[in-house]
Amino acid sequence: MFRHVTRSSASFVGAARRETQYRLSNLRQAKFSSLVHNNSNKGVCGTAGQRLFWQSIANYSTTTPENQETEVITGSEETYEFKTETKSMLRIVANSLYSEKEIFIRELISNAADALEKLKHLQSTETVETEHPLEIRIALDTTKKIITIQDTGIGMTLEELNDNLGTIARSGSKNFLEKLEKEGGGSRENIIGQFGVGFYSTFMVGDRIKVYTRSAKPGSKGYCWSTDGQGSYTVAEAANVAVGTKIVIHLRDDCKSFASHIEVESIIKKYSNFVGFPIHLGDSTVNTVEPLWTKDTKSITQEQHQNFYRFIASAWDSPQYSLHFKTDAPISIASVLYVPERHMESMGNERMGPGVSLYSRKVLIQPKSKGILPEWMRFVKGVVDSEDIPLNVSRELLQDNILNRLRKVMTTRVLKWLENEAKKDEKKYTDFFLDFGQFIKEGVCTDAMHKENIAKLLRFESSTQDAGTMTSLKDYTDRMKEGQKSIYYLLTTKRKYAEDSPYSEMFKKNGVELLYMYDTVDEFVVNHLSKFQKLNLVSADSPEAASDPLLQRASSTDVSDGTALSETEAKTLAEWVEISLGPSVVKKVDVSHRLEKFPAVVLEHESPAMQRMIRMMEGSAKLDDIPSTPTRLEINPDHTIMRGIFHMRDAKPEFAKMITRQVYDNALCAAGVLEDPRSMVSRLNELMEISVMSVLEQEKKVKAPENK
Repeated sequence: MFRHVTRSSASFVGAARRETQYRLSNLRQAKFSSLVHNNSNKGVCGTAGQRLFWQSIANYSTTTPENQETEVITGSEETYEFKTETKSMLRIVANSLYSEKEIFIRELISNAADALEKLKHLQSTETVETEHPLEIRIALDTTKKIITIQDTGIGMTLEELNDNLGTIARSGSKNFLEKLEKEGGGSRENIIGQFGVGFYSTFMVGDRIKVYTRSAKPGSKGYCWSTDGQGSYTVAEAANVAVGTKIVIHLRDDCKSFASHIEVESIIKKYSNFVGFPIHLGDSTVNTVEPLWTKDTKSITQEQHQNFYRFIASAWDSPQYSLHFKTDAPISIASVLYVPERHMESMGNERMGPGVSLYSRKVLIQPKSKGILPEWMRFVKGVVDSEDIPLNVSRELLQDNILNRLRKVMTTRVLKWLENEAKKDEKKYTDFFLDFGQFIKEGVCTDAMHKENIAKLLRFESSTQDAGTMTSLKDYTDRMKEGQKSIYYLLTTKRKYAEDSPYSEMFKKNGVELLYMYDTVDEFVVNHLSKFQKLNLVSADSPEAASDPLLQRASSTDVSDGTALSETEAKTLAEWVEISLGPSVVKKVDVSHRLEKFPAVVLEHESPAMQRMIRMMEGSAKLDDIPSTPTRLEINPDHTIMRGIFHMRDAKPEFAKMITRQVYDNALCAAGVLEDPRSMVSRLNELMEISVMSVLEQEKKVKAPENK
């Protein structure tokens, strides 16, 4: 009979089955059988069809025993005006105070948990009436559009009923806490509600509210409190009222969905899943997941961490790192945080939202809160609970100063956590960084307050380490040569390009370590960081590196063919090259003896990343070509090519200029900033043609004497 229905997802079917069992207790069997038979014959299939089928069944639900109002009003009803609030104020609370209507369930459960906690406290010090276990029960009536929330807590006397429900913002929980603190006893962390408006959130969804209550104090009477929110309420004695409080809400037509088992169950799991007392919805207990952050760290197993992570992150993988953190200063915090095995952004999906939810005394305040951690830490999943959070009347808007303190403490702790994980297992951390390093780099660029500590988490390949081995900036500084005053890096796309680069030549020659950075974003990272442990981060292709005494060649290369250039000749060559290339190409040409295998390098050029951005702007905005920024050229007068240019510049000036231009383009290419390599193809062909012709001419001269 249910074959078609069970094709839907497991989670939906499970929830639907529970709702059906709950609602069909008093269904007439004939109607139910007819409904199932008709839909089976029609071939209900697909998610939409199944949803309609279950909804049809749900609409046949009738009043369950928990929903029936067994209380009886025995006294005359007395009408009271609200002490300080008017009809308009009630409407403000109902329509403007909370961002989501579903919040009313959270508020009433929080109030119920408070009442249970108060009774639990009194049981340890006084004799009180108790008839049932400490629990919260919720019953639903879809037909009559009623939701009933009942607790077996401390209940209220007539005076407390008028004080707590007759005045908005009069908080029984707040008074109870003040009393505990004055007496110096008890525990305050389990008292959730500090604001009396929570009860009035019911007017967001209901047009008539009844409250049955009886105090746990011996000899107390039961009462019925009722209002339609129009500025007054009635109170009357009632019989058959259980110890505790029972709130009956008659839902408005546009809010009848809150009488749905599936809807209410999802709201409880979202906001109140960790309340410290059982919450029964019909015949099932909803809050079955333990709040791990309240437990002792050593008592939590790896399996518990895995299950809890999967619950709060809605994930199926396992956490690679977990942190259970508690502190009382400067603010009370209990938290459980996780780093997943993988993240969705790596697959090209849209940017993730925050992953940590904010709780206050085990009640959800802000799901996926943006205020707990900086945005770059959005890969972290978990829960942060603080009993010190002073909320405003709606519980949803936090005071900025306390949130800033919370954010500062949690950010610092997460950074320390990741740093410790790296120390414990560097290989595991390297694997983490390869997947999640983009977030760390984003943090350096966006979190100025913590960038120095974030930088400790960065990892790069190095010229002194094997390929694939990552090193930290701290490890680099520990290995620095005596007299070295900077941290050197080279932006490139591959390790092979870095090792073959003219900029790395002198680093290898002089034993100075060079960090290899392969990602485009790395340029922005080092620009934002600029220093680490008071040491400048310096690019290998910068003038600063060119002038470092540690990177200079000990002496000029010996030239035995008599073509070596003197210092004066080298300067003359530099001047000629500068004039030949022109001011639009180079702004200065320097002589340097630090190079060996390469005739020249460019300095003070636009970075490859900046070049790509400029080209993108040209294309997207359809701008005219933006002229290239003139660079600074450094020539090696000991190189064969540069000596040749010097000696032929007068005899063959055009050919010398052609070679000079090719040397310059080669230098741009080595720096990764040549705009379009196709621009030099014609020149290369011409140079090869001249070279080939020169060889042929030489061969003719050699063969000529042989023919005589």
